[in-house]
Amino acid sequence: MFPGVNPKQLGHMMKKMGIHQEEIDSTEVIIRTSEGDILIKNPKVTKVNMMGQTTYQVVGEETKAITQVTEEDIELVASQAGVSKEFARAALDDSFGDIAKAIHLLKKP
Repeated sequence: MFPGVNPKQLGHMMKKMGIHQEEIDSTEVIIRTSEGDILIKNPKVTKVNMMGQTTYQVVGEETKAITQVTEEDIELVASQAGVSKEFARAALDDSFGDIAKAIHLLKKP
């Protein structure tokens, strides 16, 4: 992080300043926005608490930007899989808007 600084010393300095940092074991991060979701696979997530305020740092590669599911998508999945619109919407959410994957999930025995 800082060239020439011993990581152990850096940890002690951060602790003295009231900064606590921990790695969070995670497999994916989903960021929900008004325009869709952003999926980050295999992220490195660090939780930092400094002066009572918690922040999260996410480092990784964006694998998918998902747009909002449309009513047409829901109707298509519902009709193809033979399920209700509620089940179709849930499957589309779980598959990040991937219609084929949603239908496949719903048709699994």
